[in-house]
Amino acid sequence: MTEKLPPEIRDAIQRNPDQLWLEDEQTHAVYAVVDEQTYRRAMRALQEQEDWNAVQQGLKQREQGLGQPLAEVDAEIREEFNFPPRA
Repeated sequence: MTEKLPPEIRDAIQRNPDQLWLEDEQTHAVYAVVDEQTYRRAMRALQEQEDWNAVQQGLKQREQGLGQPLAEVDAEIREEFNFPPRA
């Protein structure tokens, strides 16, 4: 659901287009107001960083001798899900 922007918030955005913080007076939670394009770019960058961190973690585990060879993992998955063995 997309809420409509009240005029006073629109005015605040125009005065501070690069950085706007809103505080909920009841909960004191603070919210950053950003445009949709900036939000989507930030989420994409965060996902890419998380993906990169996962790759780095996998490489560290491999260097430490952890993990299993792909052939073993493949065989386990095939057995668990009743897939035919590799030819």
